[in-house]
Amino acid sequence: MVSLATIRSPTSSIVSPTHFNPLIQPHPPHLPLKPTIHTPLCTYSAPNSTNPKIHRPNKTQKNPPTKQPFPHKTKLDTQNKNNPFHQNSSNPPPSANLVALCREGKVEEVLEFMSQGVLADYFTYEILLDSCGSMQSVELGKRVHQFLIRSNYNGDVGLSRKLMEMYVKCGCMRDARRVFDRLRERGLGCWHCMINGYVDNEQGSDGLALFEQMRKEELRLDGDSFVTVLSACASVGAVEEGLMYFRLMEDEYGIVPGIEHYLGVIEVLGKAGHLDEAMEFVENVPIDPTAEIWEALSSLARMQGNVELEDRAEELLAALEPSRAMANGPPTLLPKKHSPDNMLEGKNRVGEYRSMNSYKEDAYGNLKGLNGQLREAGYVPDTRYVLHDIDQEAKEQALMYHSERLAIAYGLISTPARTTLRIIKNLRICGDCHNAIKIMSKIVGRELIVRDNKRFHHFKDGRCSCRDYW
Repeated sequence: MVSLATIRSPTSSIVSPTHFNPLIQPHPPHLPLKPTIHTPLCTYSAPNSTNPKIHRPNKTQKNPPTKQPFPHKTKLDTQNKNNPFHQNSSNPPPSANLVALCREGKVEEVLEFMSQGVLADYFTYEILLDSCGSMQSVELGKRVHQFLIRSNYNGDVGLSRKLMEMYVKCGCMRDARRVFDRLRERGLGCWHCMINGYVDNEQGSDGLALFEQMRKEELRLDGDSFVTVLSACASVGAVEEGLMYFRLMEDEYGIVPGIEHYLGVIEVLGKAGHLDEAMEFVENVPIDPTAEIWEALSSLARMQGNVELEDRAEELLAALEPSRAMANGPPTLLPKKHSPDNMLEGKNRVGEYRSMNSYKEDAYGNLKGLNGQLREAGYVPDTRYVLHDIDQEAKEQALMYHSERLAIAYGLISTPARTTLRIIKNLRICGDCHNAIKIMSKIVGRELIVRDNKRFHHFKDGRCSCRDYW
């Protein structure tokens, strides 16, 4: 076999073409060119005895000379090896136990592995969405959503419902509604999830509209459907609509009311301020009032400032379940190990903010200026929420630096202007902070979303979505 690189023009030829015989006969011109499967005559060559630059087959040589690769091919192989889109089976993507990482709360590590090519299964997506909802981190949740769109599970009803629940817990009802509207199949659970989400985010009017859409589509409603709509009526003070739905439940749909439906009607009446009607309703229910009923009445009476009804409900509750009555007593001071925590969600991160952390100085400095503006806007501290036996000035000072206010103050100086702040609090927000944050939202011109252990509070333009009932 002769290397073509050794054949030159006739004038400078090392050897004339007539001095060697080709190992393979020329292709006949009358036959078409087709790929061949013939075995080559030789795989290496040896130097010619008369001219070392001419090679010929050497079948007796045991070890063929090493073949040097072409430089451009070596460079291309190196590029393909480093390119993740040209990886072959010898370079598989990294592997990791995504489920174990999810259970440890390491959501960001899971997403990093997924970005490197690790595939998540159905169960992993479920845990990821639950984790993002529990953390109330909309940024991480949206990243999981993007991976889900590119996966084989896109459009799955079960995961779509998990996705809706995640957005609901994060207070992003527009995103939850987009997922709901794109569903090809909507079971009752998806409808209930959206209505409850509207209620939790103080958008009960949208929940009522969605329930009416269920009726127009003639869906087969069940008891849970009416629990959700009664909650929506209570959140917006729709007393007449709530009583109408309660009657329709049995008259039109044949559903026998349960304890949860009676509690729903009590909530509808109590939140609207009709405590006497709520008490009359309790006395006329066809079942013996339970501890849950008296507890609900006590809470509503406390909210409305009706001390007489609150005491009566507490007495009846204590007669049924003394332990629950003690739990509903006046709050006590928190032990140091249970100091109030807040989670402040910034632009691309969720940070834990305690009242005694490293950001204290910055937050205190900004909060001092805000407190002055609050007083100018008409804010008056409500010192009833201070349980310490101290003078009036000290009580006002204590209220001024509650953890949610410090979290908001730090968020205002660490996030872009006009962006929404989301504060997550592990305790119920006190009445004084509730009033202060309402005024604060108008002063700073931002929407302030506070999630306490009861519900979402959307503060905007000096008003709260809960209408001061929580």
